[in-house]
Amino acid sequence: MTETTYTTRHGIGESARRPDAALKVTGEFAYASDLWIDGMAWGATLRSPHPSAWIRSVDVGPALKIPGVFAVLTHEDVPGVKFYGLEHKDQPVLAIDQVRYQGEAVAVVAADHPETARRAAAAIVVDYEVRPAVTDPRESRDIVRHQPVRVGDTFEAEVVVTGEYEVGMQDQAFLGPESGLAVPAEDGGVDLYIATQWLHVDRDQLAPCLGLPPDKVRLTLSGVGGAFGAREDLSMQVHACMLALRLDRPVKMVYGREESFFGHVHRHPAWMRYEHGATRDGRLVYVKADILLDGGAYCSSSPAVVGNAASLGVGPYEVPNVRIDATGVYTNNPPCGAMRGFGAVQACYAYESQMDRLAEACGLSPVEIRVRNAVSQGSRLITGQLIDSPAPLAGMLRDLEALPLPGPLPAEPPERDLRGLPGGVSQTTHGESVRRGVGYGVGIKNICFSEGFDDYSTARVRAELVGGEPHVTVHTAAAEVGQGLVTIQAQIARTELGIANVTVATADTAVGSAGSSSASRQSYVTGGAVKAACEAVRERFKGLPVREALATFGPIEETREYRHRPTYPLDPHTGQGDSHTQLALCVHRAVVDVDVELGLARVVELAAVQDVGRILNPQALEGQIHGGSAQGLGLALMEEIQIRDGRVLNPSFTDYLIPTILDMPPMQLKILENPDPEAPYGLRGAGEPPTLSSTPAIAAAVRAATGLRLTRVPIRPEDIALSDDGEESNGKCT
Repeated sequence: MTETTYTTRHGIGESARRPDAALKVTGEFAYASDLWIDGMAWGATLRSPHPSAWIRSVDVGPALKIPGVFAVLTHEDVPGVKFYGLEHKDQPVLAIDQVRYQGEAVAVVAADHPETARRAAAAIVVDYEVRPAVTDPRESRDIVRHQPVRVGDTFEAEVVVTGEYEVGMQDQAFLGPESGLAVPAEDGGVDLYIATQWLHVDRDQLAPCLGLPPDKVRLTLSGVGGAFGAREDLSMQVHACMLALRLDRPVKMVYGREESFFGHVHRHPAWMRYEHGATRDGRLVYVKADILLDGGAYCSSSPAVVGNAASLGVGPYEVPNVRIDATGVYTNNPPCGAMRGFGAVQACYAYESQMDRLAEACGLSPVEIRVRNAVSQGSRLITGQLIDSPAPLAGMLRDLEALPLPGPLPAEPPERDLRGLPGGVSQTTHGESVRRGVGYGVGIKNICFSEGFDDYSTARVRAELVGGEPHVTVHTAAAEVGQGLVTIQAQIARTELGIANVTVATADTAVGSAGSSSASRQSYVTGGAVKAACEAVRERFKGLPVREALATFGPIEETREYRHRPTYPLDPHTGQGDSHTQLALCVHRAVVDVDVELGLARVVELAAVQDVGRILNPQALEGQIHGGSAQGLGLALMEEIQIRDGRVLNPSFTDYLIPTILDMPPMQLKILENPDPEAPYGLRGAGEPPTLSSTPAIAAAVRAATGLRLTRVPIRPEDIALSDDGEESNGKCT
C-alpha cells in the first residue's frame, strides 16, 4: 500500500463499531417482519395437529367463503417439484397424503389481513386418519446415517468408567420470528426479501418447487433477528412465493411465536452410552461410545450432524483405541437440524462428564485428567486427521485453572443479600441449603463445512471516487444474522485498501454464493474472499496512491472466490479421513450455587479460555463468547422443548425458558492468538466452541455442589431436590 492520506482506522484488530448497533438499541432497525409494500396480501399456514396421520381429504371451501380471502393452496397447487431439503429432498412443500410431525404444513392461505388469513386457515377442514407415531428414537429402524469410527483393538484397561447420558431438544429461540415478503416480477419470476442464513441454497431449493429457472428466483437478505442454525432450512419461503405468483401480487408471511416453534428445526436430542478405559495414572487407553440422535420427521442436516458427533466423539484427547457408533434416525418428532455446535455439543456433554468420572476414579483433579490426555499440534484426531496448527489445550487448561475464583458464598443472614442466591429474588430461600460447586469443561469444534463439501464464498469489491473521495463497496451474499459479519467485511476492506470509507452492500443472489452463515465459517471464507478481491483491486492501483489510481483508471472492480483446503468424506466403515478444515478449542470453568432443597441453581461466574488464531474485532469476539456461553448455560439448566407422544407442550417463551440478563453471570475471558497458517489472517472460527464447553462445565459444577451424578441436561430442579440417591439421578452412571 502506498497511500498514506487515508488511514485504516477501524481495520482488522480494532473494535470497529457495528453499523446496525444504534438502530437495534433504539428499535429503529428494520427486521424482515417490518417489511411492507402497498397492495400486499398476508399469508398464513394450516398445520397438522397430529404427529402421524394419513390425510383422507382437504376441504378448502369454508376458507374461500370468508370475505377477504384471495387464495387457498394445497400440494395440488405446487407448480413444480413437490419436495425440498438441504441434503435430501424428502420434505414436501405441503403435505400430500400424510403428515409426519405435529406442525407439518398442509395448506397456505392469502388474505387482505393477517387475522383474516389465520381465520381462513383454521376454517379448512382436513379429514385425518390418525396412526401410531414413532416418537422414541431407540425404537426407530429408519436410519438417516450410521457413522462408525474404528481405531485400534485394545479395549481393556485398569480403570473403567461407564455412563449413559441424555441431551434434551433445545430450540434456537431467536427473537425475530420467520418472516419474508415475496413480490412477483414482470419477467414471471419472483423477488423474495427474506430473513435467512443461506441465500443461494434457499434459491436452489425454491426454484424447482416453483417451476422456475434459478435466475428468475431472486433473494435479498432482510433484517435477521437471530438464527443459530434454524434459518438454514426453508420455512415460509416457498409458501410466500407460491401465493405471490398465484395472485400476481406481493405476499407477506410472518410467524407468531408459537408457529415459529413448529416452523423450524431444533437441536437433535441425544442418547449416549460411553465407556472410558484408562491406566491408573489417568492415561486414556480406549473409548467406546454409542451416540443416538433423533432427527425427527425429515432429514435436514442430520447426516452432517451425525458426522460431527462421530468424528469429534471423544473430544480433544489422545485415545489410541476407539469404537464409536453414531446414528441418526427418523421419528415422528419435530424435525431437527442445525443449531450452534451441530452434533459436537451433544457428544461434548457426554465425553466431558466421563472425564470427570475418570478423574474421580483415578484420584486426579478435573484439570489434571484433561491435561494428561490433551491433544496438541502434531496429534491426530480419532479419524486419523493430523492437527497441523496450534492446539495448546494443556496450557489453556492451566491458564483457566489460574484465573481467580469469585469470593465465597455471601455472609450469613441478616448480612446476606438474598438477591445473590438461587431463588433469592423471589424470597424462596435465605441460603440455608445453598452449596457451591466448581466444574470444568473442554470442547473441540470443526470450523467450516466438512467431508468434501464444496465450501467457498464469493466477494465483489469496487473502488471508486465518490465526491472526490475514495470509496469502497463490498458485495457478498453472506448473511448477517447478528454475528457482526458486515462489520468484519468493512474492516478487511479498510485494512487491505487503506480506504476509510467502506459500504457493505445488502446481501443478495445477484453476486456469487457465500454459503451459509453457520459452522463459524463466514469470517474464514467470506473474509478470505473479501481479502482476495481487495488484493486484486490493489494490484490494479499499479503502485499509485489510491486517489491518483482511481482518478487515472476510473472505478476498479474485482470479484474473487475463496476456497479453503479440501476435505474428504469419512470412510463409512472405519470413520477415517481428513474430514475437517479447521478445529477450534474452548475451555470453561463454572462456579455454581445450588439450593439442594429447592433444586435451584445460580451460575455465579463463568471463566473461559479460547484460542481464536487472530482477533479481528475484540469487542465482537467477546460478544460471541458470551453469547455461546449463554446458550450453553440454557442447555445445562433450563432450555428444553418438552415433547409427549410427538406433541410439543411448551411452544412459547412463557414455558420455554431461555437465559435472561439476570441469569447470565460475570465472565472472565482469556483469549489466545495462535495463528492458523492455512486461514486468512490466521483466524480461527470462534462462534460455536463456547457453546460446547459451557454446558458440561456448568453440569459438573452442579454435580460438585450436590454430590449427584446428574447425567441428563437440562438439569431440572426435581433432579436435584427429589433425588434420593447420590450415586444415580436423572440417568445412569456406573
